[in-house]
Amino acid sequence: MLEWIVWIIGVIVTLLWVLLRPGRCKAGQQLPFLGVNHAHRGLHSEDKTVPENSLPAFRAAVEAGYGMELDIQLSKDGQVMVFHDDTLDRVCGVHGRVDAFTFDELRQMHLCGTQETLPLLTEVFEVVQGRQPMIIELKTGPRNNELCEKGLALMRDYQRRYPGAAFCVESFDPRIVAWFRRNAPDIFRGQLADEPKSYENLSPFKRFCLGCTLGNVIARPQFIAYGPGRKPVLERLAEAMGAVRVCWTVRPQNDIVAKELENDAVIFEFYRPKPRYK
Repeated sequence: MLEWIVWIIGVIVTLLWVLLRPGRCKAGQQLPFLGVNHAHRGLHSEDKTVPENSLPAFRAAVEAGYGMELDIQLSKDGQVMVFHDDTLDRVCGVHGRVDAFTFDELRQMHLCGTQETLPLLTEVFEVVQGRQPMIIELKTGPRNNELCEKGLALMRDYQRRYPGAAFCVESFDPRIVAWFRRNAPDIFRGQLADEPKSYENLSPFKRFCLGCTLGNVIARPQFIAYGPGRKPVLERLAEAMGAVRVCWTVRPQNDIVAKELENDAVIFEFYRPKPRYK
């Protein structure tokens, strides 16, 4: 009986190791991001006078010494745009998906009622110029491979133009993280996740898998960026196996000191922390 119990425990431990094991960092890939506060969608303002994911927001983050997080997705004609939501309704007051409009059409729209427009990833690169680390989130959609390929090409050009520029990639979609694992293993990569209950419009099984980071089996992320809520036991196991810990998105109402102590990097908004806390 004891031998069976030991065998079952061994099988469970092996299964968890296979499912949850993160990727190993290579040659200090993680170092530019450790102990850094990253401005969520740039250093935008709560009153929206400086809009999220705008060039002024990224310029302000650079000038304040912060790292920054941003989101990329494709326009209808395949331009790599910096924008968070799938649809334009909330930020631009236009009904429809981002990928339903061409670059020229998107340029006619304004962010949060300001004169700012949706920037290209290349325009953000020109603002940052390698001066601060960047976390680049790839939004999932029907053209994931195209976004990965075009995004990577622009990142490689950024590396050539600004040697030593620090950036990493992340996504909620383990398939995107896995794409970078296969095609760009030198780029620090991470899995975005949150509490299972936060995944709306998904089956309970998918909520469990994504919230517990079981997609690690294909993605092998080197860091896990988890929401500020309660972490499931399985996600904590992945961290214990060596995943770099990133927290998003920390706001003034959260226990900021605790979040910095518990995590290797922080993504924040609507307050002004020290650029580096470790």
